[in-house]
Amino acid sequence: MTAQELITASISNIPIKVGILNNSYLGMVRQWQEMFYGERYSEVDLGGGIPDFVKWAEAMGCVGIRVDSPEEVAPAIERANSINDRPVVVDFRVEEFEKVFPMVAAGASNDDIILPPSQNERREYLR
Repeated sequence: MTAQELITASISNIPIKVGILNNSYLGMVRQWQEMFYGERYSEVDLGGGIPDFVKWAEAMGCVGIRVDSPEEVAPAIERANSINDRPVVVDFRVEEFEKVFPMVAAGASNDDIILPPSQNERREYLR
């Protein structure tokens, strides 16, 4: 979702929920560079340039919620789901090198899904 779409939702009072998996990197780009390009990282570390997504959401008339620990996840989701008059952005702060699975490589079919390593072992066993 882009900022323009979020502003449109805010102006129209559309109560969508947006979750950001925030690892202070361009997360999926970094994951691809790690998995498919031999960890040759290029321009994925956002360093100190990452915005405060709670303030960003609030600047657009949305509700912003920050989640810093696993214990905060359920209450944040409950709070987000209770807001029905405007959009909500939940900034889930995750570990710097956290990966997102499942994923599908470029050009692959959905049958060739990539799971976390422990689940890939199980998948091979089931074939």
